[in-house]
Amino acid sequence: MSEYTPTETRGGLKANVLGTFDTIVMAIAGSAPAYSLAASSAALIAAAGLFSPAALLWCAIPMLGIAWAFNYLGRLDVNAGASYSWVGRALHPSLGFAAGWSLVVSALIFMVAGSLPAGQYTLSLFSDSLAANTWACVGVGAFVFLVMALLVLLGARITAHAQWIMTGVEIAILAIFGILALFHHRPGASFHLSYLWGFGHFGGMAGFATSALVAGFYFWGWDVTANLSEETTDSKRNSGLGGLLGVAVVFAIFEIFTIALNMNVTDKQISSGTFLSDLGEIIMPGAGGKIMVLAVVLSTVATLETTLIQISRSLFAMGRDNTLPAAFGKTHPKWQTPYVAIGVIVAISLGLFLAASQIGSVNNILQDAVLAIGLQICVYYALAGIAVVVAYRKVVFKSVSNAIFVGIWPGAGALFMAFLFVENCKTLDTEVLLIGLGALAIGIIPLAIYWAKGSEFYTNPPARLDAALAEAVDAEFGGSTLAKASSGNSGGMATDL
Repeated sequence: MSEYTPTETRGGLKANVLGTFDTIVMAIAGSAPAYSLAASSAALIAAAGLFSPAALLWCAIPMLGIAWAFNYLGRLDVNAGASYSWVGRALHPSLGFAAGWSLVVSALIFMVAGSLPAGQYTLSLFSDSLAANTWACVGVGAFVFLVMALLVLLGARITAHAQWIMTGVEIAILAIFGILALFHHRPGASFHLSYLWGFGHFGGMAGFATSALVAGFYFWGWDVTANLSEETTDSKRNSGLGGLLGVAVVFAIFEIFTIALNMNVTDKQISSGTFLSDLGEIIMPGAGGKIMVLAVVLSTVATLETTLIQISRSLFAMGRDNTLPAAFGKTHPKWQTPYVAIGVIVAISLGLFLAASQIGSVNNILQDAVLAIGLQICVYYALAGIAVVVAYRKVVFKSVSNAIFVGIWPGAGALFMAFLFVENCKTLDTEVLLIGLGALAIGIIPLAIYWAKGSEFYTNPPARLDAALAEAVDAEFGGSTLAKASSGNSGGMATDL
């Protein structure tokens, strides 16, 4: 039992500043329902057509398995690096670095994929011609990004307050328009229940894999609650609970709006990129279009903020463990935030903005970025799903609930993410693979450098994650949330739901 070393006290982040409600709001903001719909619906409908709701469902089931994995791994190790630390301690330090690096590069690419649409949609509230100007979108997007970076620098409490406002207004708009959309449909359009779960209508396995990869991007971001665990009260419960509820809420929103788009908006409108505002005009003529655009702007800004949190906390944890420059592990003396990591992210992101502006239109940049990020998130989600099975292997058969929530479901989620990664690597365009896989491959350089330097994370890694050992410690000192063979409690492992 002496080997069990909880990590709650490590690092210099400000503890206990976020509560249960904060984590739920953060998870929803991280998945950014309005932004995800605006950014990804064209690609999803192009791949799955009327069966887009089914693609979302078939991706939501394994995604919830990954959310369960995050929930239970967070009970063993409270760490701002989240999957980086969990995978490193459960599987191998090099795989842990791979998980952390996957999140870092996906978040960096998202700085462009999120900031440019933030500029575009903001400008569209005032001028359609300006919204079509890539340089104007870059300028406004960069300004929005810098404001969000400042809020993240000032601390998680201020960030959470901003999220209450932005995400609260966004969800209110989506709820109202989503309910009203159920009572509208264009002439000739009809809804069939098979659209919700039809599996044989994706054009083969490759078509399904592409649809599911896009659907995975829809959900991505809920796991920001794990990266905020060192700053959350009762983190072993709240971080995982926030992620689970966040996935459930955004899934419902995605399904309703995808059905509404299929029933109300034409293929031409989908390809034009104005489909959400067009849907808003159908539901509420006059002001509906602008209101929906406002929801997208708020959603985009909110998810930029949560993504900045994820990448800055991941870099902080990696710097603290000396698997990246140690300066990343420094926190501001007043705000207790990783200011060096935030500063580096800002500098790199601004450079990426300028580079992206030379590539082409915002829509073209966005489509490639969505698919590239989809590949990268498959890596760390799959590794986390495997990690929870390994960490809980000694207690997985103590009850049916254990077997489901730390064995079968997360394991199936990991296999699904691995399948998406492999299958899409066979079919995606060369430029998407260069962005997605090239960014991952760059991680070999810092991995090799810091391994050669003798980083303790590699040469003398932290204690392996072992749920049975943690259970023994909790049983002796109290506070266990795990199943206990001698307790006579047939309920098994708590699920928090």
